[in-house]
Amino acid sequence: MDLPTTFPKLYTSIGLMSGTSLDGVDVACVETDGQGVVVPREFLYVPYPADLREKLRACFGARQRTSAIDDAERELTLFHVKAVREFMTREGLTNHDVDVVGFHGQTITHDPDHKFTWQLGDGKLLAAELGIDVVNNFRTKDVSLGGHGAPLIPVYHYARARVSNLECPVAILNIGGVSNVTWIGGAEEDVIAFDCGPGNALIDDLVLKATGERFDKDAGWARQGRADAEVLSRWLAHPFFDAQPPKSLDRDAWDVKTISNVSLQDSAATLTEFTVRAIVKGASHFPQPATAWYVTGGGRLNPVIMDGLRNALKVPVEPVDQLGWNGDALEAEGFAYMAVRHLQNLPISFPKTTGVPSPCVGGELNKV
Repeated sequence: MDLPTTFPKLYTSIGLMSGTSLDGVDVACVETDGQGVVVPREFLYVPYPADLREKLRACFGARQRTSAIDDAERELTLFHVKAVREFMTREGLTNHDVDVVGFHGQTITHDPDHKFTWQLGDGKLLAAELGIDVVNNFRTKDVSLGGHGAPLIPVYHYARARVSNLECPVAILNIGGVSNVTWIGGAEEDVIAFDCGPGNALIDDLVLKATGERFDKDAGWARQGRADAEVLSRWLAHPFFDAQPPKSLDRDAWDVKTISNVSLQDSAATLTEFTVRAIVKGASHFPQPATAWYVTGGGRLNPVIMDGLRNALKVPVEPVDQLGWNGDALEAEGFAYMAVRHLQNLPISFPKTTGVPSPCVGGELNKV
């Protein structure tokens, strides 16, 4: 038997992700060749301090730089430096042990219809502080070419599904600030992905404003309320839901003022049901129904969302943790993986995942 004479180079890559829920920074490490070999390593979550969270929230919707945005970006970047150093110290890593960092940054505005997306984060500063090459601005090129710039994680979902030998067709659902889904039917070129609608962001904003808590723990408020069928019907009539994928949206695409005068319980129930129904409507765009759904992101911990999906979809709906995946780390791992793909000049987005005209090598390299 002939043995291979060469083996793929494995990179040690750290990925950083902060979602639109503004909860904090996820730090994850993977060893990967950027293709079919993926070995997830450790994970660390570092919550944003309240003052930084509010500074970032004040930047949402911005389209031009201001001194306040510059200050927020520098503080954000230095917070990521601190998070990476904490992770590396805990794991006994030095900058010589890590080949690259994939730095998503913090999305403050996402408007692909006008070819505009903005993720705060200074890649050059991060690289200089860490002494490690950094890839950032993962979405910009895709959007400039006419793609939606989101979702980007499907290329990583596909790699993990192959490693896990998942039966296809299967859906990998991420419920973060916004919900998005990856439909995997077999080959890489068959992967379909798109944003479904709201995820946790609207619920989190509601609960934060009313109680000071960052999210509806165990759906405690939603369980006590009743969803408003009329409001749901009006929201679900939005043309976004009937639009063919690929498609994406900003966290604040829906005006929720219509529920501002009802109880917290009913408001939470309505927003939670909205998340469920938006995801279910998204399933109508699949070429074939998924035989199972695996859920990542904070929404997988919301029992009302999970039960609602199981009741509506009539197939198994389980957290990705059932596969041995870390549902908290998956997005950060994805950006670690995509940073390596950038180094190898491999695409991270495709016509059926973001709508970009041809496979796109995203990201910008900031060398030490």
